[in-house]
Amino acid sequence: MLDEETETQRNSTYRIKLGLQSRISLFFAIGGLLVSIGLSGATLVLTRQQLVESRENSASAFALTNATRLSNQLTPDSSVEDLPSIVDSMTKIEGSQRLIRIGDDWLPSQELDREDLPQNILNRVSELEAGQLRAEINGKRRLILGIPLQVFDAAYFAVVDLSDLEKTLSDLRIILFGAGTGVTSLAALLGWWISRRTLRPLRRVREAAEAIAGGRLDTRLIPQSDPDLNRLSESFNEMAKALEERIHRDARFASEVSHELRSPLTTLKASVGVLESRKGELSEPSQTALDLLSRDLERFNRLVSELLEISGYDAGAASLELEEVNVYQFIRAATRNDNSINYVLPENADSLVIRVDKRRLARALSNLLDNANRYGSGPTAIEVLNTESTIKIAVEDNGPGISEEERKIIFDRFSRGSSSGQRGDDGGTGLGLSLVQEDARLHGGRVWVEDISVTKSETGSRFVIELPLREEE
Repeated sequence: MLDEETETQRNSTYRIKLGLQSRISLFFAIGGLLVSIGLSGATLVLTRQQLVESRENSASAFALTNATRLSNQLTPDSSVEDLPSIVDSMTKIEGSQRLIRIGDDWLPSQELDREDLPQNILNRVSELEAGQLRAEINGKRRLILGIPLQVFDAAYFAVVDLSDLEKTLSDLRIILFGAGTGVTSLAALLGWWISRRTLRPLRRVREAAEAIAGGRLDTRLIPQSDPDLNRLSESFNEMAKALEERIHRDARFASEVSHELRSPLTTLKASVGVLESRKGELSEPSQTALDLLSRDLERFNRLVSELLEISGYDAGAASLELEEVNVYQFIRAATRNDNSINYVLPENADSLVIRVDKRRLARALSNLLDNANRYGSGPTAIEVLNTESTIKIAVEDNGPGISEEERKIIFDRFSRGSSSGQRGDDGGTGLGLSLVQEDARLHGGRVWVEDISVTKSETGSRFVIELPLREEE
């Protein structure tokens, strides 16, 4: 069973995943390749057949003419010494050679002799039958024709060189290969162009879905000219509208509930304040109960405030109030000049000014510091890194670190890592990191967590807020 799973994983690893546009382009390229192969093969076969047949017919005609002329000029007393004068009167073909046999004597050509002729053609002519075949002689492709002259116990052989024909066919193969490569490339480009135009509506759907996922719930698709695509756009818009209404309805519900809880919370806080003013008059069990009530009431009040903030994000009512902030002064003020924290700032920190929503960024940094105090044994360092387009603020601690599984959900609402779902006395609500993510996203940035060992040899966690640098208006 384990071997099968291993093999399945190996096969899935080697499997190439292509997008729809790439697959369409690949299919067009394969189609163009198959068409070019078919046309090239047919062209090559037909051309070869035409050239070879034309050459064979021409050579056969000349060979028959020369054999007839040789037969007309031979006499019963003719010998091989008489043949040169007869050969001079024969028709000559470029690239051909003649071999003539009278009895047992042979008149060779300038390059070939009897031993160069294939035995098959010699046997056939010896049986008084004409024949022809293609064979390789002395490294060259040649056409051999043999015609018997039965009356004089003689035979005429014509050897025609086919090298020029083979070179022509080789050049044709190169041309067809180049044409096939060009056709395949053009087909791939055509497929890429067609797939790009065909998938353009799907890209718009993807972009709209990403926009909705990013919080722009009012995103809609424009009507399409194609009826089928227009129905898709209408269905998508209806779905987006229903989703927007549902999210706004849930956000209004959470906001209204949070507002309704404000009044009883204010009453409870006032009542607890009265009890705390007379705490010394209470018994020890009552004082313990009062401490628990006061701590949970503070946690409840913080939870209601954060729920109001979350509902504002869900309803799309959250906005930025940008102002210039000096990074060095801001971080020092947010950490109350804590000497236990190591500040790693750029050289231009004193003059580095960014445009952000000061209240939201201060809350995000405060939540990260509070998270480090609760779960990471306190913050150990704050590092600021800036580039031409972004600025990063990192908060480090020396806690046990965060596993890969918990990093995927640590910014979810009401998630507190391995302690999620457990009731403790830390006063946390599980919404702090979620608000950090929402504040960073509202600025057009992002937040993530990584091991501190990425930059150092220690253990712990490193939360990084990345914000884009805005140009002054």
